[in-house]
Amino acid sequence: MLRALQTDPRFLNWFYGFTPPERGAIVLGLRRVYIVPTRLGWMFAGTLAILLLGSINYSLALGFALTFLLAGLGLAGMVHTVRNLALLSVSPGRAEPVFAGEQAQFRLHLDNRSRFDRPSILARHLASGAQLVVDVGANSVAEVVLAVPAERRGRLALGRVMLETRFPLDLFRAWSYVEPDVHCIVYPRPIGSPLPPPEADGAGAAARTHVQGNDDFSGLRAYQASDSPRHVAWKAVARAGDMLTKQFTDDAASEVWLDWQLTPRRVGTEERLSLLAGWVLAAERRGASYGLRLPGAEIAPGRGEAQRAECLNALALYDGP
Repeated sequence: MLRALQTDPRFLNWFYGFTPPERGAIVLGLRRVYIVPTRLGWMFAGTLAILLLGSINYSLALGFALTFLLAGLGLAGMVHTVRNLALLSVSPGRAEPVFAGEQAQFRLHLDNRSRFDRPSILARHLASGAQLVVDVGANSVAEVVLAVPAERRGRLALGRVMLETRFPLDLFRAWSYVEPDVHCIVYPRPIGSPLPPPEADGAGAAARTHVQGNDDFSGLRAYQASDSPRHVAWKAVARAGDMLTKQFTDDAASEVWLDWQLTPRRVGTEERLSLLAGWVLAAERRGASYGLRLPGAEIAPGRGEAQRAECLNALALYDGP
């Protein structure tokens, strides 16, 4: 029965005093901080017990003084251990998207609004075991970055994180749990494959005769934020002072549709999404204008970081037709 209670989320939420996920800044109140003796602490307590028994048996005044002095130091250390963690504020930071198989970098900001330092605070991700030790100065904020494996595409929740400290004497271990409401977008693992042929039929082909490519120089145009620095016409910039980009013509850089229907039907959904993710990266490297078609969704052609992020987000969050 005890084992069943330990794995019951409702019991754990009641016991630890919060219901996940927690939004906004999380303040570790005194009710959320737990403390137990460490192995060294139990050995210290046993030593005090032996000293006390010896002092009673032999009526040693100095023995009593030493025993109670050490006991007082231990109690003071217990108070400081709790004080090192209590009333600390924890808030989540931004988690940048990653590809499946990589590690998501979750950021937590530990805000110490007290007038004293908080050394040696350990943050550990319970599911993966990723951990980091930081010192939080007085009236300052420290950042903790937890590298959590991202095994599958979609939304990856941070989950439960334990904050722990054994400062200053390592006789007691104080800890608390937090579960911020923060997610990381995990893109499908890309599979390298040749791009599908560009659409070049009817009037659309004529309208796309001169588009950005990498082969033949066709002129200059105004610089855009998504342009590669290698294509900037630096000599023209030096003469005129305006940022200009070289234009090239190349059939491979025509408008490309990355269509779900062009992926092999014999493979599973995840493999098809991985193939589309590889096409998105290949089209972006080539500088092509590309769009994405999924069952029930379509993203208009474009190029640049915003287009890349929009397409990869659609692939990461795809849940079927």
